[in-house]
Amino acid sequence: MNDSKAPKSLLLGRKLSNKNLEGQLLPKFIALPIFSSDPLSSVAYGPQELLMILTLGGVSFLAFAPGIAAVVVLLLTVIVLSYRKIIEAYPSGGGDYEVAKKNLGDRAALIVASALLLDYVMTVAVSIASGTDNVISAFPALAPYRVEIAAGFVILLCAINLRGVRESGTAFAIPTYLFIGSVFLMIGTGLFKLFSGGSLVAPSAQYVVDVTDHAAANGLLQTSGPVQAAVILLLLRAFASGSAALTGIEAIANGVPAFRVPKVKNAQITMVWMGITAVLMFIGIISLALISNIHYAENPCEQLIGFQAQFASKAACEAAPQLSVMAQLGYAVFGANSVLFYVIQAGTALVLLLAANTAFNGFPLLSSVLAKDGFAPKALLTRGDRLVYSNGMLSLMAAALVMIVVFEANVTRLIQLYILGVFTSFTLGQIGMLRHWRRGLRKKTISPRKARSGLAINGLGALLTASVLIIVTITKFTHGAWMVFIIMPILYWVMFNTGRYYRAVEREIRIDEKTQFGSNGDYAVVLMDKLNKPQLKALDYALSSRHTKLDAIHIAVDPVRAAAFAREWKKYGIEVPLKMIESPYREFAAPLIEYLENHRAQNGSERISVYMPKYVVGAWWEHILHNHRANRIRKQLLYVRGVMVTLVPWRLESAAKVDLFSRRPMPGDTRRGSPVRPAMRKHSSGSNVVEKIKLVGEKTDKPHDTDRIDK
Repeated sequence: MNDSKAPKSLLLGRKLSNKNLEGQLLPKFIALPIFSSDPLSSVAYGPQELLMILTLGGVSFLAFAPGIAAVVVLLLTVIVLSYRKIIEAYPSGGGDYEVAKKNLGDRAALIVASALLLDYVMTVAVSIASGTDNVISAFPALAPYRVEIAAGFVILLCAINLRGVRESGTAFAIPTYLFIGSVFLMIGTGLFKLFSGGSLVAPSAQYVVDVTDHAAANGLLQTSGPVQAAVILLLLRAFASGSAALTGIEAIANGVPAFRVPKVKNAQITMVWMGITAVLMFIGIISLALISNIHYAENPCEQLIGFQAQFASKAACEAAPQLSVMAQLGYAVFGANSVLFYVIQAGTALVLLLAANTAFNGFPLLSSVLAKDGFAPKALLTRGDRLVYSNGMLSLMAAALVMIVVFEANVTRLIQLYILGVFTSFTLGQIGMLRHWRRGLRKKTISPRKARSGLAINGLGALLTASVLIIVTITKFTHGAWMVFIIMPILYWVMFNTGRYYRAVEREIRIDEKTQFGSNGDYAVVLMDKLNKPQLKALDYALSSRHTKLDAIHIAVDPVRAAAFAREWKKYGIEVPLKMIESPYREFAAPLIEYLENHRAQNGSERISVYMPKYVVGAWWEHILHNHRANRIRKQLLYVRGVMVTLVPWRLESAAKVDLFSRRPMPGDTRRGSPVRPAMRKHSSGSNVVEKIKLVGEKTDKPHDTDRIDK
């Protein structure tokens, strides 16, 4: 069979050998778009969310934007430096999970794992939903198909990643670099215009912000003490929203094994590239947005005076999309309907869709580490045909699809579950690194200078990330983040009990000095339904194994057919005892199991082998035409102690890719009137005897009654 022509190979590409693994590892310029598309794309909506929350308090609150942006940049810088330390200390790909496991214990590690897994799922859901919004903004007629479009993007992204890390990296590098280049071109052009004496004016600069209703709702118009708390809460909420720019930073630390050697150095350099790029873009976008007087509101029809005037009705205003911050900057810098304006829009839409690619690389790597440690199913540890953890990717796709369907691909609803998980892992990872440095100092395995540097960086990182975690929890809890406190404990419980299960199995199967395996006797049965080649092949296989005692067994669900089979058995003189087990309720497995258990009760710890033929077919539709009885009986026999099951395959011609209905006649297909007799078969202790067995239940003295049929 030519694997290259199989549907799976046509979709995913040819299989790759383990020898090709090094060729699938990533150089830095490919690793950057693969692992950094999420944090780099977040600058497209992080500044926008920050400005939108501040606008709730009025234009005057935008004066706080530079200070809040500076804190976000400081936080991003500290986290990048912290993860450089984590990459060096723990390069196996576990990231915060491995740091927590080795320094804080399994329970803390599972908290980190549950937070990261949820964050990866939300990264896919939020990014795809956001990208879908951009597509619908360009083509409003697609709005009724929002969920279907988003689901299609998720499936497409998973299919691309299943082709391999290297191929998906090449596919995603161009859009990511297009976005980076177009944003820097926009920032550079904008600064050049300003230094040349020109001006930047955003389309929304003409609108006046009306904050009376919103400010009153938030307590900002009071003159007493609560106004200070309301102001602080609004500023903290703006900071929490702006911190979305930090999501996905941990992906590089989780993906160190995917880098080319030297892995640690290459991962650290890529982390620095990502940090510098994200910081510069974040500062540039915030600066140009403030200079061009962008007014981005949560509800523009009510908050922006004059915005509704351009529409025929309020309903039309509410249905129309508001220009994003990126679109308004492109308008202010390049002008409306210019080529570069559309380049910015296209690059932003593409990178938002591809931001989910960070999760499609981070989630499978983390899940494989969890599987290796026994906290996730072992199937997640297996690499697929293209040397990627395909089961992890499929699991992520399924979870993201559930989120998109449940939340109807609504970014506003989905984003409330975002950020909280990643800052949980940030905080525990930083605390774990503090213990790592202290232990190294105490045991003198790390130089004092290096340890003190690590303590300073990770200590500051722990303080900042813990503060952000508290802020995000307070400001987003009532907006939907409470669901995170339900989902994460469920994930924790599943992983914790998975670990308990694997440990219990390991204890059970571990070698000890007492357990011995053996049996007193060797008994075999061949399950016979009719005399044909597959049945006789199973009988021959049992005969060749030279068992001490061998019986053929027929489950008599149809008395007429059973009588005919007994006569045929006697007619052909097969010298193997045949036992006919009555089954008045037309069951196959239950009477056989009862017979075998009764036999074992009489003969002690005797080894019992059960032989059954099984058809092997080639076409999918042939499975529908067979009853699969052998599989059903096998599954039930596996629970009977002392019984081993052997399925003897009979490969139909279709299994060799031969057309079942157009084969040439074979010897024996055309009969000439002479009777056909199978070759003589005889067991060393057997005879051509047929016994009829009637199972009479457990309360009788005898396990079963038998009637001997000699004729």
